[in-house]
Amino acid sequence: MLLTGASGELGGALALEFAREGAFLSLWGRDATRLSLIAAACSAAGATGTQVRSLDLADTDAAIAALVLDDGATPFDVAMFASGLGDIRAAGDLVESATQVARLGVVNFVSPAALATELAARMAARRHGHIVLIGSAAAFHALPFATAYAASKAGLARFAEALRINVAPHGVKVTLVSPGFIDTAAARQVPGPKPLAISADVAAARIVRAAARGKAHLVTPWPFALLRVVDRILPRPLRDRLLRALSPPGR
Repeated sequence: MLLTGASGELGGALALEFAREGAFLSLWGRDATRLSLIAAACSAAGATGTQVRSLDLADTDAAIAALVLDDGATPFDVAMFASGLGDIRAAGDLVESATQVARLGVVNFVSPAALATELAARMAARRHGHIVLIGSAAAFHALPFATAYAASKAGLARFAEALRINVAPHGVKVTLVSPGFIDTAAARQVPGPKPLAISADVAAARIVRAAARGKAHLVTPWPFALLRVVDRILPRPLRDRLLRALSPPGR
């Protein structure tokens, strides 16, 4: 199976979950040193084999070329796209920087969607496969202090739904995962409250279970599914005020 974002905390936890099931793992990530450590841990945990590839999904063309090469050598039956960036408006800025919007748009939406499309076509030709896209509960809300993050994850969510409908008749499953806050070192660097945060290990276990069931959409923890409904039914002026109130101090 293919796992992008494997050098992150959630990605590493996902890799170990699949390793315990005896999977052969192709681990992609930006941090080559951490990838090597995770690969070794996966081998010790029961993976039948591992290979690593250090790359940045900001380079979409290179990522697609790598996918074509790796899938051509050993076709993937499962692919989990867990890479992503999270950030908010800088303190003192009126809006997010254009550079930040562009980078989050590519890493959180353009690259995973392009990779999933390329792989879905290959899986459809084989009449078998499963693609899992890790989005965010932020996709359900117009967060004024995290416009790029919320929008990029919203785009990924709509893409996942459309791709699932597209390839289902060809034997390919697509699962979207929309987690709330996950307690990682990277997440702790972003200011602001993080209610109902869960550990990377707990999130990974839930994601793997949902994927095994072929679930179309997992929202975890469950209160974030309720918040999605609340966001839809609130009058717009009230929703706008509530979302502004969520902004961290100085943002």
